Amino acid sequence: MRILVTGTAGFVGAALAQRLLARGEEVYGFDNHNDYYDPALKEARLAQFAGHPNYIHQRADLADAAAVDHAFATFKPQRVVNLAAQAGVRYSLQNPRAYVQSNLVGFVNILEACRHGNVEHLVYASSSSVYGANRKLPFAVEDAVDHPVSLYAASKKANELMAHTYSHLYGLPTTGLRFFTVYGPWGRPDMAPILFADRISRGEPIDVFNHGHHSRDFTYVDDIVEGVIRALDHPAEPDPAYDAEAPNPGTSNAPYRVYNIGNDQPVQLMRFIELLEQNFGRTVEKRLLPMQPGDVPDTWADVSALRRDVGYAPGTPIEQGVKKFAAWYRQYYGQR
Repeated sequence: MRILVTGTAGFVGAALAQRLLARGEEVYGFDNHNDYYDPALKEARLAQFAGHPNYIHQRADLADAAAVDHAFATFKPQRVVNLAAQAGVRYSLQNPRAYVQSNLVGFVNILEACRHGNVEHLVYASSSSVYGANRKLPFAVEDAVDHPVSLYAASKKANELMAHTYSHLYGLPTTGLRFFTVYGPWGRPDMAPILFADRISRGEPIDVFNHGHHSRDFTYVDDIVEGVIRALDHPAEPDPAYDAEAPNPGTSNAPYRVYNIGNDQPVQLMRFIELLEQNFGRTVEKRLLPMQPGDVPDTWADVSALRRDVGYAPGTPIEQGVKKFAAWYRQYYGQR
């Protein structure tokens, strides 16, 4: 199968591309290699599979409609996974326009290309951040998500709305996956696991926001990739049980689905830090600080819909995942 994946120099995109290539798919990678974080890490991820005979790579920006159209016209993908986006909740407070270009303009370019290219199925990354100010746990796709607390979250909710219009108007099967705190080898250096690992490996104090009372549904990258592939292999279909008088936000009478993809086992942030300390063999000072703007205290994914529909079953305990992450960190960054 010909599968176009955007964001293949990114954390999840690189892991997904390798899994798809390993099972014999042809993969067309699309990534702009921006400098939001160290481009050398992106190049190192890509180097793991860039020479594969079934892999093609294009360096371009999703906001460049001509570049997107070129990729679709030359490769003619059967299915598409859109993982490229301007990520980061906190950065959206500093540079909001970057989110409009990548997450809104870029996404409509993908939708248009899928529409005109007769793509069988579009799977795209949404985010747990769409739950915003919600406090009912666990977060379920049936919940209303109308109170985002960052522009990043709003842009991801907008993606779900945009996808539904294309599913409704043009019959394009779309599946949105709300990712919950992905971690593991080759992770993003702007996220807590690497920020904490950097500090702990050097014996330096770490900043812990919300006075350490955060919990997160940390999900190991291999489990995320398995879920993405399972979703990709099950194109969205209209829900025969959909009731327009009592609508379910996760389904539709169009070929549209939205799912949570997480571990369904929230972990206290202090426990995650403790596991990192154990794996690095040292304990560091924790500077307890107030919660930051745009952040939320807790996340917890109800993944029952994804379990039911595609057999998703995350299987990496936090202890095992942190151990693998710490081993990779020491190897890649040369820290001992």
